[in-house]
Amino acid sequence: MTPPPDPLPFPDSLCHRCAAPPRYVQTRTTTFIMCPLLPQKYAPQPVRACSLFRPHDPPQG
Repeated sequence: MTPPPDPLPFPDSLCHRCAAPPRYVQTRTTTFIMCPLLPQKYAPQPVRACSLFRPHDPPQG
C-alpha cells in the first residue's frame, strides 16, 4: 500500500476511507488517487459516492 500524502488531496473523498485500498500517485504538481477496483482507475475527485466503496476496518485495540 502506498502511504497517503500529508496533507491528503481531496480530504472529503471516500477513497481515503475505502478498504480497496487506494494508491497515491504523486507528480511534481499534483496527486492522483488510483483505485484498484475501478476500470478507469483514476476517478474524478472528490469521490462522494461509489458503488464499490467498502469502509476500511478501524484498527483493533
